[in-house]
Amino acid sequence: QVQLRESGGGLVQAGDSLRLSCTASGQTFSSLTMGWFRQAPGEDREFVGYISGNGARTYFAASVRGRFAISRDNAKKTVYLQMNVVFPADTAVYYCAADTAAVPTYYVDDYDYWGQGTQVTVSS
Repeated sequence: QVQLRESGGGLVQAGDSLRLSCTASGQTFSSLTMGWFRQAPGEDREFVGYISGNGARTYFAASVRGRFAISRDNAKKTVYLQMNVVFPADTAVYYCAADTAAVPTYYVDDYDYWGQGTQVTVSS
């Protein structure tokens, strides 16, 4: 079992930066691919990005590529989502998720464990 808890959400203005954190407990953290997803009101949950277990590989959705970054500290069992130059369209509840499979994926249904989410609101 893996428990995930996100933090760092809040209200920011367009163009600002924000860093979300997700801390895990339970299973060996370094074996997990960690993903970030988001869900806006009335929309499906969508992929934002992932980082492989050893941190060597990251991949991002086109909508955030070049603006967002993901990093992880396996000793602290924490993964970070650095959000730069945010837009009002980035407003959503942001979730971190853990995937126990060996190959990283961007499919929502492939992730095994989810946090409770943290709200990010970007004002114009």
